[in-house]
Amino acid sequence: MQERSSPVGQLKSWWTVVDGRPMYARVSAEPAPTGAPPLVLVHGLIVSSRYMVPTAQRLAPYYRVCVPDMPGYGRSVDPPQVLNVAELGRALARWLDAAGISRCVLLANSFGCQVAAELAVRQPERVERLILAGPTVDPHAHGAFRQIVHWLRDVPREPPSMALVLARDILDIGPRRAVRTFQCMLQDRIELKLPRIEAPTLVVRGARDSSVPQRWAEEATRLLPRARLAVIPGAAHTVNYNSSRRLALLVRAFLDDPLDEAANGTADSPLLASARGWTG
Repeated sequence: MQERSSPVGQLKSWWTVVDGRPMYARVSAEPAPTGAPPLVLVHGLIVSSRYMVPTAQRLAPYYRVCVPDMPGYGRSVDPPQVLNVAELGRALARWLDAAGISRCVLLANSFGCQVAAELAVRQPERVERLILAGPTVDPHAHGAFRQIVHWLRDVPREPPSMALVLARDILDIGPRRAVRTFQCMLQDRIELKLPRIEAPTLVVRGARDSSVPQRWAEEATRLLPRARLAVIPGAAHTVNYNSSRRLALLVRAFLDDPLDEAANGTADSPLLASARGWTG
C-alpha cells in the first residue's frame, strides 16, 4: 500500500519536579497545530523514553508529544521504593499535572499499557483516547517463566540497535528495580481493567510479537467497550521502535476518526481502512 508522507519532528529535553524529585521528559520542540490533542507516550518495563523516540518524532509534527521517563527510569530520579502499577499510574497523573495537561491521548507499549490502563480507569476524565501497543500481560501466560521465554523469543526479532537501547536502560534502572517491577507487572491484572475503560481505544499488535499472541490481542479488544485492533505484519513486540512509521500512521488515522466512530463494529476512516493492509 502507499503510505502518505511522514515528516519527522524534533524533540527537546524538559524537566519538572514531581513529589519533590526531578522527572525528565522528551517533548515536542515545535508548537503543535491548533486544536491538536496532547499525546503522551508511556514506556515499558525495563526501558525508558529512549525507545519511544522514533514514534514520538513521527508524531511530533501533528501533536504536542510528551514522553516522560517514569520515576526510576532513564534520567528521572529514583524514588526511595519500587513503584507498583497503581503507584506508577499516580506518578503519571501527577506528571500530567506538572506539565499542565488536563486531558490527553495516551500511547503505551508493553508494561506501559498496564500503567496507562490504570490511569484510564482511575481518572477517566483525563484520557481522551488510548492506544495500547503490545499490551501485557497475556492472562493465559501469566507465570514468570512463560513471560521470560516469550521475551527471549522476541529479542532476536527486534532491530539489533534495540539491544543497545535496552542495555543502557537496564543500567539506569538497575537489577533490583527491574526484578521488583517485573513482579509488579505479573501481579497486575489488566484484563480486569479493560472492561472499565471508557476511552475509545486502538489495540496494536506486531504480527511476530511472542509476548502478545493474536488470541490475547483479540480478547483484549473484545474486553474493551470501544476498541478496534490493528496488526502490523513482520513487527515484533516494540512496534514503537521497530515499526514507527506504520504505527504513527495508524495512530494518526485513529485520532482523525470522529469519536462516535471509534467504537467496536463501526466504520473506519479511509486512512485507517487503508491501514488494514497491515491488519490481520
